[in-house]
Amino acid sequence: MAFVTFDVKKLKLNFDYLNNLFDENGIKWSIVTKMLSGNKMFLTEVLKLDIGQICDSRVSNLKNIKALRPDVETIYIKPPAKRAIKGVVRYADISLNTELETIKMLSEEAQNQNKVHKIIIMMELGELREGVNREDFIAFYESVFQQKNIEVVGIGANLTCLYGVLPNRDKLIQLTLYKQIIEAKFNKKLPYVSGGSSVTIPLIFQKLLPEGINHFRVGETLYLGTDVYYDKPLANMCNNIFMLYSEIIEVIEKPTVPEGAMGTNLEGNTFTFKTEDIGQTSIRAIIDIGLLDVEIKHLEFVDKDISIVGASSDVIVIDLGENKKDYKVGELIEFRLDYMGTLRIINSKYIDKRIINNE
Repeated sequence: MAFVTFDVKKLKLNFDYLNNLFDENGIKWSIVTKMLSGNKMFLTEVLKLDIGQICDSRVSNLKNIKALRPDVETIYIKPPAKRAIKGVVRYADISLNTELETIKMLSEEAQNQNKVHKIIIMMELGELREGVNREDFIAFYESVFQQKNIEVVGIGANLTCLYGVLPNRDKLIQLTLYKQIIEAKFNKKLPYVSGGSSVTIPLIFQKLLPEGINHFRVGETLYLGTDVYYDKPLANMCNNIFMLYSEIIEVIEKPTVPEGAMGTNLEGNTFTFKTEDIGQTSIRAIIDIGLLDVEIKHLEFVDKDISIVGASSDVIVIDLGENKKDYKVGELIEFRLDYMGTLRIINSKYIDKRIINNE
């Protein structure tokens, strides 16, 4: 059975590195746990870290987090759906918002639950995902300040996730100016300018992060040690906290070109092959993981001599060449995972999850 490992010793190393970085720059940060898909075993390990805030995009995950550690402050990191309002108020201390009607519903539910619900209002900075337009934001804030049991604790923005628009100094200065305008006009204090995520971290190293950006929401760089801005490993961080292992279930020398009339495979793809490859053979293996669990483009072999030749819903076929390392049935193939690969694997109920180095 294929399994994924979660190295908590390396997790702690990455956490300490980021925690020191943010502390040295006067930044408060939250760990984003959506990659963990609500897995209680993984969440338990993350909640052992010295962190005061946790972010997630699923109410069910926030419920698990509150059950494991009631004292941690939770943030719901997408605009709430109408049908999620009750759970958001119950399990999220803060939510990110862009719609006045939604905030009115949060206000009503917060009154019903006898709570004050905190919100961060997200601004549009060019990514065209969630965010209030700049020409509307003053009137928007004015209406929000009138809502009962709602406390506005910040202003924020999301970049990169949809179209890949990168954060830069000018965009983030714009966000800090919005904050200053609101505070001056309404005589209100907004503690958070939540303009940071994993992709914004390199701006700290380059001394390009505006002074007013004081809150980050970080998941990928913590778990994968990646410099998301330049799409490469980040120095001084571990990039193998998650590792995937899949078992070989067949090893046979076979032709490199299939035989028979060619149609489309289960993904709708049609294959063509070079004439010179006809009659050639290689040693192929089948491993016990498939497209149901992960997209092959998000897998990276630790052994660089192995390549993927195809996949179906339940298995992946790999080319071992001459099999110089003498792989056999029952042995494990080891993979690194990128962000989407990890997200899919953790969310698969068919992949075993294991903690390692939790002494």
